Amino acid sequence: MALLTPEDLKNINKQLEEADSTVRRVTGLDVKQVCKALYGTSPCCEKVGIVPVTSGNGIIGNFSASLNAITQYFGFESFVTDMPDVSGYYEALQKGAEIILMADDHTFLAHNLKNGKIANNQPCTGIIYAEIASRHLKADSNNLLVIGLGKVGFPGAAHLVKKGFNVYGYDADKLLLEKAVSNLGIIPFNPSSPRKFSTIFEATPCANTIPEVVISENCVISTPGIPCAISDELRKKYDVEIVMEPLGIGTVSMLYSVL
Repeated sequence: MALLTPEDLKNINKQLEEADSTVRRVTGLDVKQVCKALYGTSPCCEKVGIVPVTSGNGIIGNFSASLNAITQYFGFESFVTDMPDVSGYYEALQKGAEIILMADDHTFLAHNLKNGKIANNQPCTGIIYAEIASRHLKADSNNLLVIGLGKVGFPGAAHLVKKGFNVYGYDADKLLLEKAVSNLGIIPFNPSSPRKFSTIFEATPCANTIPEVVISENCVISTPGIPCAISDELRKKYDVEIVMEPLGIGTVSMLYSVL
């Protein structure tokens, strides 16, 4: 998935409120309720330590502060360490953190120090957005389209297959598509033989990946992707409901998965 920028993280609380509202319209539940139903867990006074990491391209502006806002929005006690890297990890332990959140250029993880559970953001993001898609209250069939079958899309597609959906999949990378067809038994989607879907899960870092020919009226698109997978024109034309938020939904999915 695309790397976040400081611009993506502006007004994070407003983005979370809007995402919560959209998820509630689509599924009848808010994000916390979807996570509780998905993982069967609930937070109970866990203290989250957020450790900035300078490795690779360095600290993304607003990232740690955004994680702090996200964890508190979803009811966790949290703090950002003053020091980064190993010193920050040590500081988090000294301050009583029970869950550590930290990320470098390649991995964003949550580690519960009490029970040993660890979660990677990519599969957790794919699974929660797939779960939201699966709960579309007004879906007109059991057919669901997944666009993007990489590190986020593949686990999301696997989750949907496990839930019993007829999963159609597409990826511009033929090897990724072949892997998903072989390992998951999904139906390869051919853009030259289009069909319409009322529910789409999109997991790519590309803009406008969803063509008009697959969109039905009142379609729901669940996507963690940046930039947006659908043009404003198509969104308005088909009255599309889109669940899209750059960081918080995937983060709370990680946290619930390690409780």
